[in-house]
Amino acid sequence: MASMRNIKRRKVSIQSTQQITKAMKLVSTVKLQRAKTRAEHSKAYFNCMYETVTSLLAKTGHIKHPYLTPNGSMKKAVILITSNRGLAGGYNSNIVKLITKGEMKKDDVAFYAIGKKGRDALLRNGYEMKADYSEVIEEPAYVDAMAICNEVLEAYAKGEIGEIYLAYTAFKNTVSHIPTLMKLLPVEAGEQENQQKEKKAEALMNFETDEEEALNMIIPKYVTSLIYGGMVEAVASENGARMQAMDSATSNAEDMISKLSLQYNRARQGTITQELTEIIAGAEAIS
Repeated sequence: MASMRNIKRRKVSIQSTQQITKAMKLVSTVKLQRAKTRAEHSKAYFNCMYETVTSLLAKTGHIKHPYLTPNGSMKKAVILITSNRGLAGGYNSNIVKLITKGEMKKDDVAFYAIGKKGRDALLRNGYEMKADYSEVIEEPAYVDAMAICNEVLEAYAKGEIGEIYLAYTAFKNTVSHIPTLMKLLPVEAGEQENQQKEKKAEALMNFETDEEEALNMIIPKYVTSLIYGGMVEAVASENGARMQAMDSATSNAEDMISKLSLQYNRARQGTITQELTEIIAGAEAIS
């Protein structure tokens, strides 16, 4: 059995850790409330933008446009959104596993990282990193999403990449966060086309003045909006995951402290019993 000194030292150490996890839980709770509100407000726009653009393209007929047709490149670009800090349970590892355990081959994918944890994990696994925007996840802004969008679309227009994906953690509620991989380009309107065929015939979409000019404005806004929405939801998911992780850590520390207190009391009782036995034995020997 460990000595009383070692048990007491370990108990004090765990109590100090518990104070830290409690503080981190409180901080994450406050951040979560703010991020949750922001995510809920942006989610409607996020979903509406995706549904509107795919529905619009389903009514345009077959338009030849660089953003709507494959450019021949087999390279896939993935905009990966994780966090800059750990201690968030499986938040970062789950989104990384979505990529590494998925169907994408290592040589056929390049990453635009938003978040140091995902970037470092993929670099350790030998994946190509095209750009790093880790600082923008601290305070996601639409202008940052626009800058990322412009760089990715430029690479797409040059034929350096043939497909663009967004990997992020969707925020469902405080305790449910879903790793998600969404294809951004080329825009796939097949499902929407099938839905339109099931409905009665509708007139095709007309563009003023020119369909290519219109799509050159619509598609970048569509991609930017999805990137921004992904960042906002990811921040809410991160704080929710960290709050849960710190709550579990605090509860585990409480259990460990209770066990150590019991061990300490047993060790103390054993020491007292031994001392009394020695005193009684000594008294009997003298008498």
